[in-house]
Amino acid sequence: MEVSALHPLVLGGILSLLAGLCTGMGAAVALFMKRTNTYVLTFALGASAGVMVYISFMELMPTALRKLDGMTGEKWIAMAAFFGGMGLAWIIDLMIPEDENPHEVHDAAELKHVRATGQFSGRENVRRGALLFALAMALHNFPEGMATVAAAFDNTDTALSVAMAVAIHNIPEGIAVALPLMYATGKPGKAFRLATLTGMAEPLGAVICMLILLPYINGLLLACLLGVVSGIMVYISFDELLPMAERWGHHHLSICGVVVGMFIMALTL
Repeated sequence: MEVSALHPLVLGGILSLLAGLCTGMGAAVALFMKRTNTYVLTFALGASAGVMVYISFMELMPTALRKLDGMTGEKWIAMAAFFGGMGLAWIIDLMIPEDENPHEVHDAAELKHVRATGQFSGRENVRRGALLFALAMALHNFPEGMATVAAAFDNTDTALSVAMAVAIHNIPEGIAVALPLMYATGKPGKAFRLATLTGMAEPLGAVICMLILLPYINGLLLACLLGVVSGIMVYISFDELLPMAERWGHHHLSICGVVVGMFIMALTL
């Protein structure tokens, strides 16, 4: 069966599940990293941000505006949806304790220690630190599952683009989650399981989106959803991915990653 022949609900569910599983792929990579390769992680996170920003402004928002074409106040509706998505991501961000927030920048002493030894300084309390860190990433991942389902109702190409962007950034995100968990717990298997579970928040978000929004799907709602998704992805890029990339001190490498990520998506869209 061709991908385009799948029902939007089925397609969105499958894509969100596959994208979520990419977090586990990143966690698996972390198991084989004896030292934290901050250069690879920096570039990968920067590229992930570039992919998400490019898709948001070059794919999702133009599609939303086309669906709103001719409607009264179409630009204001698109703007409200976009900034509403950013506001939603910001509210989710506020729900995470600052100490456990994965994009909070570490101090200079820790950055120096990580670059010199490849290890995180200090050990978190296993029960509190490991679980809250995983929960933080799960909260960030939840709206991405909703984004994939919303895109699936538009068309297959849009859904594939969104899922690709989410999947690409989930791999380095899985590494970033698993490494401190592995160091904190001393149990690679537990770190892998917890990091993988954070990605499962995406298919959960997809299911909730299906249950709530299915009866109301129409052109206007789809346009608003795409605008909201765009705002969420841009916020995640600037508030989560880029700060995570910058934390290791390789500024220019993270910017190169952003450019390369955008260029890749320009070739593939």
